[in-house]
Amino acid sequence: MRVLVVEDAPDMAEAVATRLRQAGMVCDIAETADAAEDFLAVQRYDVIALDINLPDRSGTELLADLRRRGERVPVLMLTAAFSVETRVSALDLGADDYLVKPFDHRELVARLRALHRRDAEVKSDEIAFGALVFNPAAREARLAGRTLDLTRRELALLGLLIRHTGHVMSKERLYEGLYSFAETDVGLNAVELYIARLRKKLAGSGVAIETQRGLGYRLVRDD
Repeated sequence: MRVLVVEDAPDMAEAVATRLRQAGMVCDIAETADAAEDFLAVQRYDVIALDINLPDRSGTELLADLRRRGERVPVLMLTAAFSVETRVSALDLGADDYLVKPFDHRELVARLRALHRRDAEVKSDEIAFGALVFNPAAREARLAGRTLDLTRRELALLGLLIRHTGHVMSKERLYEGLYSFAETDVGLNAVELYIARLRKKLAGSGVAIETQRGLGYRLVRDD
């Protein structure tokens, strides 16, 4: 699960990002609306946590622009305003939920996960490929009815591959889906490590990860 946190207070943004990463989420931070637009131009996100008060323009303006462009990523508004008018305005513009500051980070994590589950359920209940079934809402994968013991990144990697069956996914694209921009100390070779681990867990299942030399990886039937 990848989250964009749009928050101009550095201490709060880092505290939120640290908590989300501890909860197993990939998290990027934008301190302005324009910075958020830059992130969104090159990366897809599962959920956005968007502060209303930003230095260049309001979060509600950014939200309105996203919805006008047809961007349907779930948005959780963060607001220090208690007025009903503020909250109703954000919801009317297309926000999916809101959280009033100060908030408990556990509640933020729970709300973001709920939005992601809701969005995943709308898009697809389950994705099947041979004997392999991936459930994005439950965040699990089953093989011939048996739940696979996958780490968070292994599950994210499998999700990327199974959502793009028939297409070769480059190492760079997989890397983008697994790591945040802040994790610059992690090299591209980390993708190969998770590919190798996932291959072992799929061995003998009739589903395999094929390497297209110089291009990337894809899921194939191995019956």
